[in-house]
Amino acid sequence: MKADIGLVGLAVMGENLVLNMEGKGFSVAVYNRTTSKVDDFLAGRGAGKKILGAHSSAELASLLASPRKVMIMVKAGQAVDDTIAQLLPYLDKGDIIIDGGNSNYEDTRRRAAELEAKGFLFVGSGVSGGEEGALNGPSLMPGGSAAAWKHIRPIFQAIAAKVEDGSPCCDWVGSDGAGHFVKMVHNGIEYGDMQLICEVYQIMRDRLGMSEDEMSAVFAQWNSGDLDSYLVEITRDILAYKDQDGSPLVTKILDTAGQKGTGKWAGIAALNFGVPLTLIGESVFARCLSAAKAERVIASKILAGPKASAFTGDKKAFLKDLGAALYAAKVVSYAQGFLLMAEAAKEYGWSLDFGSIALMWRGGCIIRSVFLGKIKEAFDKDKTLANLMLAPFFAEKLAAGQASWRRVVSECAASGIPAPALYSALSYYDGMRTERLPANLLQAQRDYFGAHTYERVDQPRGKFFHTNWTGHGGTTSASTYTV
Repeated sequence: MKADIGLVGLAVMGENLVLNMEGKGFSVAVYNRTTSKVDDFLAGRGAGKKILGAHSSAELASLLASPRKVMIMVKAGQAVDDTIAQLLPYLDKGDIIIDGGNSNYEDTRRRAAELEAKGFLFVGSGVSGGEEGALNGPSLMPGGSAAAWKHIRPIFQAIAAKVEDGSPCCDWVGSDGAGHFVKMVHNGIEYGDMQLICEVYQIMRDRLGMSEDEMSAVFAQWNSGDLDSYLVEITRDILAYKDQDGSPLVTKILDTAGQKGTGKWAGIAALNFGVPLTLIGESVFARCLSAAKAERVIASKILAGPKASAFTGDKKAFLKDLGAALYAAKVVSYAQGFLLMAEAAKEYGWSLDFGSIALMWRGGCIIRSVFLGKIKEAFDKDKTLANLMLAPFFAEKLAAGQASWRRVVSECAASGIPAPALYSALSYYDGMRTERLPANLLQAQRDYFGAHTYERVDQPRGKFFHTNWTGHGGTTSASTYTV
């Protein structure tokens, strides 16, 4: 028997994807660098299933039907290149290599170009949903060699999560690194969603003095309305979870956050493309600040803040404000993420379908929510939508929630509670709705000290001027360019 697909890397995601594929009727050949993992898997969770074990790259290739399809689930970076190099001698032109890890999209673009030049097909696919998603239905975001799609589509769309009408949370994204770029933005939005929820949690805990059970009840209520989402759902469960002594487990977890790089990559891409990805950037920096635990402990005893006082407002009304603020800030996070994808699409010639991408995120992935259905509707209704905040539905939601949002941010500032994601989201919203920003002064400063020139409101765009501000600076100006 020849297997329909091969998979390299039997860690948590790899194992569960194999079981998902086999459960949907596909035969799978598996290989792991530590070959004992292959034997353990076949003797355990893979026993009695249509799964073939291989103890070398050569054996794996020999077990696959043509064109061979090999999915790599190993750590991003050099390990992916090493695995590809080990596979290539045993593959034929037209065979397909799929990288399903969290690879940097620039690496995926390079690998696609190199492998296509040698006659192979390469796919870089985002895979979201964690262990549960991999087993029961992830969100899949494949991109790369378009000729590969017809061969992998039956498998990918079969194993992907499905939305209410049965549509799979998987479609072809675009060429070379498009799939991994979309996954990177997904992860950046995930960073933003998580940070926003954590800020709301701290406000409930430190300003409102709520118990974990009380907070869990609020998140449960939110999860039955507009904020219905996987992350709100698990926050409800986490806050209600008790340690062995009956106390909330979350209170015993050290407040230092980890990260694996995709949020940082999104921030770097945003800087390169000139996209104001402010909320996601602040979410990355918030994790960095949390990691400075020892320094924060020292600073907490030295740096002054507002005098502690009890919350005297209407608690029920303020919780309603919190929910509205969380929703409004989420709109900003997604708006910025889609702007980043749009800019990358221009740069690399990708034809990204934003409605389709929103559908791919509707189920299976970490940021799945009812919210995404509205995003799909917005982009399906207006393919040229410049900014998600300008879609009528979201513009109305932001207008309705902005007063609540401002009350929450004001309360945080007055009481000394850090809320960088909520703050930055509101500042972006206000920046976008401000017709005249103070950048005119900034341009004057640049021209004053560096002769960088400026444009005038009473002259056509693209015409640049320089002023001899001091009277002894001369008339020579610098060339105009934007990095």
